[in-house]
Amino acid sequence: MTSTIPAHKGPTPAIEVRGVSKHYGAVHAVDGVDLRVEGGEIFGLIGHNGAGKSTLFKLMLGLTPLGSGEILIAGGSVRGSGFRATRRRLGYLPENVVLYDNLSGLETLRFFAKLKGADLRQCAPTLERVGLAHAGARPLREYSKGMRQRLGFAQALLGEPRVLFLDEPTNGLDPQAIRDFYSVLQELQAKGVTVLITSHILAELQQRVDRLAIMAAGRIQALGTVQALREQQQAPLRIELHLSEQDVGAARQALSLLGTEAIVCRGTPQGLSLSCPREAKMAVLGLAAGLGSRLRDLSLHESSLEDVFFGVGQPANEAAAGGR
Repeated sequence: MTSTIPAHKGPTPAIEVRGVSKHYGAVHAVDGVDLRVEGGEIFGLIGHNGAGKSTLFKLMLGLTPLGSGEILIAGGSVRGSGFRATRRRLGYLPENVVLYDNLSGLETLRFFAKLKGADLRQCAPTLERVGLAHAGARPLREYSKGMRQRLGFAQALLGEPRVLFLDEPTNGLDPQAIRDFYSVLQELQAKGVTVLITSHILAELQQRVDRLAIMAAGRIQALGTVQALREQQQAPLRIELHLSEQDVGAARQALSLLGTEAIVCRGTPQGLSLSCPREAKMAVLGLAAGLGSRLRDLSLHESSLEDVFFGVGQPANEAAAGGR
């Protein structure tokens, strides 16, 4: 379900990236990125492998030194001496979670809580929050991949972070665990927590982020809500008309009178499927209404986030750029 909680667009964003670059010799992992994430947003960051997403995460967390530019988290620079204190209010789940197999789930959380200066009393409730209360005493060598992922998410939640950085957080999770994960994110957002999330599973993000950015070759190629990106790409709509076989011909004839060759029409077992430019939508719907009782049903489908992603395209120099 799409979030309905508005971002707090105050004078100080949760995350502000200004002209940031990070080069490794000839490799431009991040190349002149500008980005602003408001407080309380669930913000998606997507791109091909090597687009620069993980490097940008590490720069924002202060784990990798900046090459050039500036990054502010809650108004404080990642270069500043006070960022150590700010980082205690951040949560981070890396793409590849590395944990100690001989520790139990609860011992693991206590270990991370001590590193972070978080209250140890948070550990057991946090295990329960991610659905691992039953396995808290078991050693991690007995955990499945999905259980390890949930434990990694649990450590990111310690210390009541105000900003969460989640890199491929649903990797290895089953459908119920994915649903529970996003339920937790909605609860956090309701409390004003900002979430920055990457995922290759675009269908997951489509209905769950407020805005997103598409990265390629270390740069942001597109930015906005899913609907805004659809409109920027002029992504066509698909309209399904359910008609009896004898009425298909009449519908095709009526469509031809609209005078646009941009509408692509093909027959289906149910009737007709139309690929329709956005500007022709109302004309097609008006035509459908004119079919009266001959029209048994109608469905309208927006382009998916995956369609939008591939519509943005990959710059030809991405392979050469080799972003991380």
